[in-house]
Amino acid sequence: MSLFGRKPDMPTPDTALPGRDQAVPVRGRHTVLDTPTIGPWPAGYATAVFGMGCFWGIERLFWQLPGVYSTAAGYAGGFTENPSYEEVCSGRTGHTEVVQVVYDPARISYGDLLVAFWENHDPTQLNRQHNDVGTQYRSAIYTTTPEQATQAQASRDAYEVQLRTAGLGAVTTEIAPLTAFYYAEDYHQQYLQKVPYGYCSMAGTGVACSVGTGVSAPAAH
Repeated sequence: MSLFGRKPDMPTPDTALPGRDQAVPVRGRHTVLDTPTIGPWPAGYATAVFGMGCFWGIERLFWQLPGVYSTAAGYAGGFTENPSYEEVCSGRTGHTEVVQVVYDPARISYGDLLVAFWENHDPTQLNRQHNDVGTQYRSAIYTTTPEQATQAQASRDAYEVQLRTAGLGAVTTEIAPLTAFYYAEDYHQQYLQKVPYGYCSMAGTGVACSVGTGVSAPAAH
């Protein structure tokens, strides 16, 4: 992933790159979980989408959680249809790097996923995560149901109190309904399984999140 900063300005729908009609082709099976990477998903399963900076380490974080059925790296939150990685990194699509998480609510709750989200990145950093700078690295939660939106907003408010108590700043995380998830190129999918010592910038604040129950997220690498 790029370590070079870019001016963190969001494009508008009129200034964003146009994109294309054809979706990026990806493998049909998850190389770690041996589950489908593209739906339809099993009945009763749910989907969550999180942006926490570089998606390589974030995808690994979520595929390790019990109850997670499938994960995929991709792009969301912008204007360009079916963007390429290079286009997203230009800052001219409006998208941020995200991970799609398909999970079994009977085994892991959305609250537990929120704990993993909050504890494994720094949501007080605006349009960056550590050395990765640009709108494509912004913190974001894209919700797929009204219930997710309510939980995400409540967890943000509660965690911000904990962060401020620890001497950190305000939460900058974008919370919005998911409009579209675009799969990243196949070489990004399960990247850190293919390249075990590849780049991973994932790092939390060290402030524990009290939202959710039952599952502890793996420590940041």
